[in-house]
This record gives sequence, structure tokens and C-alpha cells, in this order.
Amino acid sequence: MILEHRIPIKYLVGVVKYELILVPLVGIFTHFTAIEFTKSLPNMPLAIPAFLGTSISVLLSFKMNQSYDRWWEARKIWGTIVNDSRGLIIQLQSFLTAKQAPLIKRISYRQIAWCYTLGKSLRGCDDLENLDHLIIGAELAQISEQDHHPLAILQLTARDLEELRRSNALNVHSHIHILETINRLTEAMGGAERISRTIFPSTYRLVLHFIIYLFVITLAISLKDINNILVTPLLLLISIGFFFIEKIAYHLQDPFRNRPSDIPVTNIAETVERNIRQLLGEETTPNPIGIKTYYVM
Repeated sequence: MILEHRIPIKYLVGVVKYELILVPLVGIFTHFTAIEFTKSLPNMPLAIPAFLGTSISVLLSFKMNQSYDRWWEARKIWGTIVNDSRGLIIQLQSFLTAKQAPLIKRISYRQIAWCYTLGKSLRGCDDLENLDHLIIGAELAQISEQDHHPLAILQLTARDLEELRRSNALNVHSHIHILETINRLTEAMGGAERISRTIFPSTYRLVLHFIIYLFVITLAISLKDINNILVTPLLLLISIGFFFIEKIAYHLQDPFRNRPSDIPVTNIAETVERNIRQLLGEETTPNPIGIKTYYVM
């Protein structure tokens, strides 16, 4: 997630680096072609590129709204994960006795690992990497045997709760309340996976790019009587603004792709880890992320 720090020019240029090359080439070629065939080409009134520019603005507005809705829904889902992860540990500490402290700690560490695992799985990374300090070896081997690792972690927690209920260490009503929290975590996991796996129609983006380049071509023809030294920068400034907004929307529509604009699932998981460790009475270190960079992951 991009922070309110000064965004480097390198990142801004990298977003539209290909368009910075293609737009001047298309504009210069069209402009000189229009000059060369000025007698055979009909006059292109400025109303045509103006109409195309208005159409592009409407399409970009729609796409930005749709993309931000996906991004914001993903952020709300991870906000729910934070709340329910904290609530799960508080429930365990409230419903169980001090005799069950080792089990509470094991479930707490397992919940921390679940947050990291879910975030990595959404990004297509190795979701069981570096979890040895959170999950014991036997459980880690059991989790690795299943296809859906975050779901396997929640299943282990549910089994521990069932054992507590059978041994009367946890009464029926407390058991139901904790299972409701686990169910909400499962629903949040499914919601995040739905966003990650639902593809935004690529044809919309292709059509939008075509219209933007058509706008560049028609504007270059309309300005054929103006010196190319002035036309090319004008075409670049206007069209790059369109392309930049389109690229921002494109990045926002997939919030789990290891980009600076993504939902900071790793940072959120680290926050959950610090909160849970504090609930367990363990010492934690302050979070240094966000000080040396313009985004968090």
C-alpha cells in the first residue's frame, strides 16, 4: 500500500514507461503523415478528439470506481481478519483457565501463522515458508499434506477446541462463541480468495487503450498545421494522464499481486503478531515498516 510519503519519480515513470515511448512515436508518425497527405486528408475538427477525450474520461471514471471498490473490499476483509484474530485470543483467555495457557499459546501462534499463510497464498508465494517458529513440526507436516494450507490451520484449531469441549475444559456456549469467530475468519478468507481469483474483464482494458490511441491519432491530425515541437509534448501530456489513471485502476483491481498499491497483507499480519504477543504478555519490538520506503507490503 502506497503511503503518504513522497512517491519517487522512478515509480511514476515505471507505471507508464511503455506508453512514454509509444505515444510520441504514434503522435510523430501521425503528425508527419497528416502533413504529407494534407491535400488528400479531410480536415479533422477538434470536436472529434474532444468527444473522444470526454468518452475516455467517462470510461476511466467507471473503471477507477470499480477497481477501488475491489481494493476497498479487500482492505475491509483484512480489517475483519485483524479484529477476529484479536478476538479469538481474548475469547480463549476468557473462557479457559490458566491451566490451559500452553494450549492458548499454541493456538495463538497458529493464528499468527494463519495470517502470514493466507497473505502469501493470495500472492501466489510459498505460504509455509519461515513458519517453524510458530507451528510445531508435526503440525506443519500435517498442514503441508493438504492443498489449502490456511484452511488446514483453522481445522487444527477447531480440533483443539473440540478436545477442550469433550474434556469439559470448555463449556458448550463458549465453544459456540469461539466457533463463530473461526467461521468469520473462514468467511473472510473466502472473500479475499474470491477477489484474488475473479479476473477483471481484459477486453475492457483493450478497448480503452484503443480509444486512447485513437484519441492521440485524431488529435495529431487535428493539429497538423502546428509545429511538431509543440504537438508531441501536448499529445504526451494529455494521453499519459489518461494512461496513468488507467494503470492505477489496473493495479487497484488486483490487490494481491505484490505491487506497491496492494493491500499490505504482510504488514497487517505483523500487526496481528505484535497484538497477539502482547496479549500473551510477551515483549514485542516496534514496527519499522513505513519509515524507509514509500509503501508497505
